[in-house]
Amino acid sequence: MVMDISSVSVEQMRQVDRVAVEDFGLQILMMMENASIYTASLAQRMLNNTVKNKKILILAHKGNNGGDGLGAARHLANKGAEITVVLTCTPNELTSEGMNQYRILHRSGIPIIELDTLNMSTVKTLISTSDLIVDALLGYNIKGAPRSPIDLIISAINSSPVQTLSIDIPSGLDGDTGLPHRPTVKATATLTLAMPKKGLLLLSAQKYIGELWVADLSIPQSVYQKLNIAANNVFEENSLYKIQL
Repeated sequence: MVMDISSVSVEQMRQVDRVAVEDFGLQILMMMENASIYTASLAQRMLNNTVKNKKILILAHKGNNGGDGLGAARHLANKGAEITVVLTCTPNELTSEGMNQYRILHRSGIPIIELDTLNMSTVKTLISTSDLIVDALLGYNIKGAPRSPIDLIISAINSSPVQTLSIDIPSGLDGDTGLPHRPTVKATATLTLAMPKKGLLLLSAQKYIGELWVADLSIPQSVYQKLNIAANNVFEENSLYKIQL
């Protein structure tokens, strides 16, 4: 296990989110916006510090992980990237925060391929012709193996040489054990949020996470203290921190 940073279990992360919102007054949309900004920043770093005219494919599902991806799409478009979003659920299945991000993209004219028109041939073409893929499909709350069409999309990602950035955790990976479901995204880089989940630091996860980064969601240290979670602050100099594996 990596020793330069503390980590949390999936259940501990759920409690951090709950306490941050219910007891401290943070809003999910605030944390989602931070996640979106830093996803766009790491994407830019992966593309030699410029995304202008780069083709970036955002793959998003219905959870807050998907909302992070939809928000990142806006920030990347503002930086000059050519964005296409593939939404693997109906808009009505999005969380309220994810729906907010979706409406902004829709009104901004950013291309969104939705579930009712989803065609795997088109998705495979988009994957193979992109400069970067952002995996915002499945977060740490995954239960069981990815189902269709997400399993087919993950397999297509893994069959492509295109760089992939996973938000929080590669889709299909268990956040506690670091063990992959079939299939699991093999990411070029993973941007985990607030604190790394324990499974990301285990040997079983190494071939799936690529470079591992953590982003500051501006959760107060008092939240961790209230839950008796040891959280060393790695964000004193930068809101993006690369974890040494």
